[in-house]
Amino acid sequence: MSNNLFKNNAKDNLKSRQRANNILKTIFFLCTTFGVVILIVLIGSVLKDGLKYLSLNFLTGFPSRIASKAGVLPAIIGSAYVIGLTALIAFPLGIGSAIYIEEYMSKNKFREILELNISNLAGVPSIVYGILGLAVFVQTFMFGRGIVAAALTLSLLILPTIIITSQEAIRNVPKSLREGSYALGVSKWQSITGVVLPFALPGILTGTILSISRALGESAPLIMVGAASYVAFLPKDLFSAYTALPLQIYNWTSRPQAEFQQLAATGIIVLLVFLLGANTLAIILRNKYQKRLD
Repeated sequence: MSNNLFKNNAKDNLKSRQRANNILKTIFFLCTTFGVVILIVLIGSVLKDGLKYLSLNFLTGFPSRIASKAGVLPAIIGSAYVIGLTALIAFPLGIGSAIYIEEYMSKNKFREILELNISNLAGVPSIVYGILGLAVFVQTFMFGRGIVAAALTLSLLILPTIIITSQEAIRNVPKSLREGSYALGVSKWQSITGVVLPFALPGILTGTILSISRALGESAPLIMVGAASYVAFLPKDLFSAYTALPLQIYNWTSRPQAEFQQLAATGIIVLLVFLLGANTLAIILRNKYQKRLD
């Protein structure tokens, strides 16, 4: 009698868990579908309004007060300069910090506090980094309101994310690979550069390139460190005035004329192409190095 009761209770519990599982799966599916539908609607609206002005003249032209003559070249060049310099600063610092924390720091209270602070910094709003960049790089170090200050500010913005993703990639390297390299008599640094980093490289590249994609779409930190929303010339050096794609888009959306609203949609298309290109590059690099490991 007790065995039958136990079996019935087990069946009832299994059915209730399956029912709850099906309900949650349906809710998650509907949430995902809702997000995808909204994204498709937004992209469709942008394409509908923006394809009208998308041309070679738009990509190679300069901003103008006449919508039909306006271009986005200074914003493209400014974004390329800022993001390129940001990558040169953030990649070595982020990956180097992750290597030091994972491979050289002992597990103690200080490391726990450090990792907790890095995780917290990854969630700080971008405008806070803009204020920090204004106070430190523009006013204290007097780098001016140019590309260098913007790149340093964006580097601070994406460094926590690069460190965290690089740490996870390094942490996932099997312990047996490290032990095998040590058995061959190599030093710790040779083991890191010859075994650990090649194995962790797909995850590191994916995280770092996606971080750069985030920096490419940021506007609040650039506004704080002095990026202009209207620049009708190309930047002469790393300390000259500049603009970026998000700021140029913001400038067009702030104008009341319908033509400039459509120009903003065209600028969004260009920005989306840059972002999709960066994400595609991340996928290609990840798959390339993953195949080498396989």
